[in-house]
Amino acid sequence: MPKGLGKIIAQNKKAYHDYYIEDTYEAGLVLEGTEIKSIRQGKASLNDAYVHIENNQAYVYNMHITQYDFGTKGNHEPTRTRKVLLHKKEIGRLFGLQQQNGYSLIPTKLFLKDGYAKLEIAVAKGKKLYDKREDLKVKDSNRQIERALKDRYLNREG
Repeated sequence: MPKGLGKIIAQNKKAYHDYYIEDTYEAGLVLEGTEIKSIRQGKASLNDAYVHIENNQAYVYNMHITQYDFGTKGNHEPTRTRKVLLHKKEIGRLFGLQQQNGYSLIPTKLFLKDGYAKLEIAVAKGKKLYDKREDLKVKDSNRQIERALKDRYLNREG
């Protein structure tokens, strides 16, 4: 996880359910006009977004940034393709992983850091349905254990 995450604007929680997250990268975004204003208002979504590398450039697709309320006719298109800013070595590494079977580049967080919009990109491998079920079972059992411990602790106090 990147050090010093700023204010988190949007998270893709579904990505942690659908994928095994193997590595993360912090990247900048090329934004137009009113997009940063909408992001600062918290009006962005990473659901169904993905990163793809083509021609030695990284782009994020299907990331939704709502149009700015006080914008004019020059307002941005909500789901346009946006360029992702990464170092050349990182792009090369991610391109190699993208070519491997089963790996995807998924944006997991959109946050503000020092006034700039940043994107956390995860190298992810898809989970099978039985893996998702197993994760839910583990999560549920941990929740039950926590409840039992909390009830036991509260009964001793009272």
